Amino acid sequence: MAHNPHAPQGPEGNYDPAGSTQMFRAFVDEGAPQGRPAATPAAAPAGPRVGLIVGVVAVIVVLAAVAWLALG
Repeated sequence: MAHNPHAPQGPEGNYDPAGSTQMFRAFVDEGAPQGRPAATPAAAPAGPRVGLIVGVVAVIVVLAAVAWLALG
């Protein structure tokens, strides 16, 4: 790779050819977005978990009804 004297350098003066270190530091220094509140980790899986429980209960009810009709 050719040396580019106009390329940005990091705070320590180390050359980063892709600029990824500078972009990462800018992202970290920026902080969390102010426009939206952070979602709680327990709130996200609650929806799919409730649907799964309802689906399992429905399957058990259907199987019980089939068994009752077949044996009765």
